[in-house]
Amino acid sequence: MKNKPLIETNPHLKVPGNYRKALIASVASSTAIETGASIDSIARVLAKSRKTRPIKKTPGSAQ
Repeated sequence: MKNKPLIETNPHLKVPGNYRKALIASVASSTAIETGASIDSIARVLAKSRKTRPIKKTPGSAQ
């Protein structure tokens, strides 16, 4: 049985806008713990940068 990649099966990853918001929240929270900066300030900086590339499927990644 061939497994599908996570990006195809996880509903949180299917919608890029929702994925990006969750990713920013996760990274901001982790960074705040490590640096002592506020989560909001880190999230604002991360939300401003739009130079991220979309998620691409890698051939054979689910094998």
